[in-house]
Amino acid sequence: MKLPISWLREFVDVPDDALAVSTRLAGCGFAAESVDGDVIDFEVTANRPDCLSVLGLAREAATAFSLPLRAPSPAGDAGLNTPSSGPTVPVVIDTPACGRYAMVVADVRVAASPAWLADRLIAAGVRPINNIVDVTNYVMLELGQPMHAFDYAKLTGPEIHVRAARAGEQLTTLDGETRKLAAGMPVIADRDRAVALAGVMGGRATEVSNATTRIAIESAWFDPKAVRLMARKVGLNTEASARFERGADIDNPVRAIARALALIGSIDAGRAAGPVVDVYPAPVHAPVIDLRREYLNRLLGLRDAHAIPAADVVRVLTSLGFGVESAGADWRVTVPAFRVDVTREADLVEEVGRHWGFDRIPATFPALRTAPPIRSFGVTEDHRLARLMSGAGLQEAATFTFIEHAMAAPFVADASRLVTIANPLSEKFVVLRPSLIPGLLDALVYNRHRQQEDVRLFESGAVFSAECERRAIGWVLSGSRTDHWSERREGVDFFDAKGIAELVGRAMGRAIDVQPGDDLTFCAPGRRARLVSGGTACGWIGQVAPTVVAARGLKASDAVYAGEIDLREIEKSRKDWRGTTTPPRHPAVVRDLSFVVNQATAAADILRAIQRVPRTQTSPAVTVRIFDHYEGKGIPDHHVSLSFRLMLQAEDRTLTDTEVQDAVDAIVRAITAGFGATLR
Repeated sequence: MKLPISWLREFVDVPDDALAVSTRLAGCGFAAESVDGDVIDFEVTANRPDCLSVLGLAREAATAFSLPLRAPSPAGDAGLNTPSSGPTVPVVIDTPACGRYAMVVADVRVAASPAWLADRLIAAGVRPINNIVDVTNYVMLELGQPMHAFDYAKLTGPEIHVRAARAGEQLTTLDGETRKLAAGMPVIADRDRAVALAGVMGGRATEVSNATTRIAIESAWFDPKAVRLMARKVGLNTEASARFERGADIDNPVRAIARALALIGSIDAGRAAGPVVDVYPAPVHAPVIDLRREYLNRLLGLRDAHAIPAADVVRVLTSLGFGVESAGADWRVTVPAFRVDVTREADLVEEVGRHWGFDRIPATFPALRTAPPIRSFGVTEDHRLARLMSGAGLQEAATFTFIEHAMAAPFVADASRLVTIANPLSEKFVVLRPSLIPGLLDALVYNRHRQQEDVRLFESGAVFSAECERRAIGWVLSGSRTDHWSERREGVDFFDAKGIAELVGRAMGRAIDVQPGDDLTFCAPGRRARLVSGGTACGWIGQVAPTVVAARGLKASDAVYAGEIDLREIEKSRKDWRGTTTPPRHPAVVRDLSFVVNQATAAADILRAIQRVPRTQTSPAVTVRIFDHYEGKGIPDHHVSLSFRLMLQAEDRTLTDTEVQDAVDAIVRAITAGFGATLR
């Protein structure tokens, strides 16, 4: 909201210093995005539609500076001076999307606006058009009430129907675009056709032009949800829709008409020709909220010695437009219609606190009155995984659940199975992510474009398919495996991604194996694999295909490795979370074995076979890993040498040479017999 200081000073005598005003209001929760000479650009949060107006910000400034507020002339309905008879436009409301609709007919002389009016609109970021349209825009900025002027002669009937659009109905809006309306959209119509999108934009057919001599001025209240949905569907975001979709003041329509007529008269542009028509089928009564002194102190963390004086509580709330009645040590507060964000006692405490000054409240820890709630297993699990991945050198990312179609398509076998958004905010948010990797890739690209070469990111969250929603954890790796000060810099590879998968599996008490993943078309051939746990596929790892990497903005030669695990499958052993164990007191014995096997034999199969070798109660525990793969001189064609490192250990004793050799011999017999292997 761009606010010229000169305009603000018509309502309240604040200092003629934009920086001083913006600083004081910033202390009350209104950040000034920029200060440019006489104009302050305030960043108004979505819950404060009343401050999308000069009057709303003036009310905040008056409270912040403890100054009286002057209302614009005329002050309200009593200032409305219109003929008791004359031409009117009958109004019928046929949709619940409209709660109030007021209209008045005026005879006008359309011309250019006077310099002061045009300059003020320009300073506020609005382009001047003509004196009539400029007056409606001026009132919208001043009071926060969007208005629209129809050319009276172009309304058939003339009459107004606020109704739902009919299927297939079309409307050419003021921007020249012909828009096909969906059935149910709230529109303003005359006897024959729709002439405006309710709360969004007027129609070209009834536009005020230089030839216009009589107008019908509209001032209404529309349901925020209805306006918001329609604005998204037709792709329009206007000054009017920004105010209506956040919540306008239902008491403002007639007041705004009075102000508009006063301005039209003051610039000699016309006068009212007939009385105001005000259709208000279900008047809204102002809510009353009890504010307790004890609750105020407790929520703000105040003790009796630092309690806000009762006079200041009343001053703040009254200055902000609330009605306040004392009720002993407490208060009964009437909420004005323009404060749609105030619905409960805590909201009133916030109003008092921010204008009293949060900096004046002592820093104390609140008393713990109840036991902390027990975390759900999913939350605890996510925290454990986050600590695990961070400990492995990855950084957690938070990406969007909604992504663009081109990002999602490579990660599904059938793009038609993607879950699409019925009413997307933009083309970048049209489908629900089928995988965490597209968002992580974009986060990686963002970092690489800022000279961050070594990127290791992870994220846990929901992914979606046409059948279900499930939880997953994903990661991407790029750049060097080692830190920048190391003499030897090696790039990450497939086994780094595999190691992370195994790390997650061990932490959750599940062994994770790899199997060929030729169907993973978004990964490079020869560097991709399916993850399997307990015989069930639970994820994948691999190098992201160069075509996918290039499509996201990196060079096709950039090596990016990624992986994803479906936690829905892996967490079936949730009771098996690994805890801490005491390291054995007795030393381990290490033996290396090398087997020559057929090239088609999977190393993972041999690993599993070693771990399944039958043992007696006195047999030592064996852990095994592969540490070498060799093909070449001394190895028969179509064969390969695989080397395994065995660690044998007992918890209650030091192993004898005989025990070690017996265990090794049993493993050698099992592998040579089961795989036709030869011990080197």
